[in-house]
Amino acid sequence: MNIEESRSFLETAEGMKKLSRIYGQDGEKEKERYEKVLLGYRDSFGDNEVRLFTSPGRTEVCGNHTDHNHGKVLAGSINLDCVCAAGKNGSTKVNIVSVDFNQKFTIDISDLAEGNRHTGTVELTKGIFKAFENEGFSVGGFDAYITGNVIPSAGVSSSASYEMLICSIVNELFNDGKIDVVRYAHMGKFSENVYWKKASGLMDQMACAVGGLIALDFEDPESPKVSAVDFDFQSQGYDMVMVQTGKGHADLSEEYSSIPSEMKKVAEFFGKSYLRELCEEELTEHIPEVRKFAGDRAVLRALHFFEENKKVEAAVKALSDNDFSAALDIITASGNSSWKWLQNVYVTGAKDEQGICVALALTEIFLNRLGRGACRVNGGGFAGVIQAFIPHENTAEYVEYIDKAMGEGSAHVMKIRNVGAVCLDRI
Repeated sequence: MNIEESRSFLETAEGMKKLSRIYGQDGEKEKERYEKVLLGYRDSFGDNEVRLFTSPGRTEVCGNHTDHNHGKVLAGSINLDCVCAAGKNGSTKVNIVSVDFNQKFTIDISDLAEGNRHTGTVELTKGIFKAFENEGFSVGGFDAYITGNVIPSAGVSSSASYEMLICSIVNELFNDGKIDVVRYAHMGKFSENVYWKKASGLMDQMACAVGGLIALDFEDPESPKVSAVDFDFQSQGYDMVMVQTGKGHADLSEEYSSIPSEMKKVAEFFGKSYLRELCEEELTEHIPEVRKFAGDRAVLRALHFFEENKKVEAAVKALSDNDFSAALDIITASGNSSWKWLQNVYVTGAKDEQGICVALALTEIFLNRLGRGACRVNGGGFAGVIQAFIPHENTAEYVEYIDKAMGEGSAHVMKIRNVGAVCLDRI
């Protein structure tokens, strides 16, 4: 469909059915975003044949920093997303307008060599195209107009959301939609690992690509196990609130990369490549030797890995049994482990920049007064956001309370959405 046909389709019952499946009761409101994307595409590239795409951000509910060592995670896609209109242009050029990042750039797919900066959207996009080529899939020239409301540099994976959006576009426009979302995730990981030099795992990409609340087991990362977890936090009278803590992730690649590398250093002592290849008892029986070989922080982070995998299993069981009180206790324990053992709530030596710690402390005080709820660091840590589960009747009070401390607009009430990265034609 061209621009006008696409706009007309959004007004039909079928069009609204698709939007409602993605956004629920917010479908009518979100229609305006798609309208603006189509008009933006027309203004930038003309009235061509286009398709519409969406890719959500993600949240991790339990399983902090386990995926890169082939662990287990409970994660979900959220109701913040990238929205895009894209169409083929018959050339070797990819032209992208990204409204929210105020970016406009062109990539020639005949030249996908790594740059020298190892950062930025252009490098990330080139890396994804290179991953498609490496796996024998087709890539061609296209124009894309993108807008999004996934909070950048905030632990809800705006980068993975963008990666999965680009994968969806290339899959639909040039590969007849035949590529599964697990390959999407690997392509995004490749781009971050090689073109950004960031030692990320697969969790962010999988949660964005698949959609819904899911349990992930990365024992075999080439074919991770994915299980849907049928649970609605709001039906239990709770809201999930993300709180931005003031500092972004842009300059923290070294801190992030230290976690998987230190975990792998512990595995190396046992002649293994990843912690998942050994058991916790092997580690605890050789603590003195491993401390000497890998260092104390590496040992603590390895212990976190093993215990966190158990917490994921317990959280999935609690939610499956509809025991939300037990799940909240497990989520709290996960957050405490990240703070004490994983140590990813602050940057070592940056005593004056501990926004995550401040937000967690204030939230704990608030929840202790209520006698219920949970909070934890969300995602990579060191900066970004915390995650809190707040009783619905106290959400407005909490938002006012935490905004006063962390800055107006810091708190965001979010929902789990059931649709991952997709072309609207596939819904």
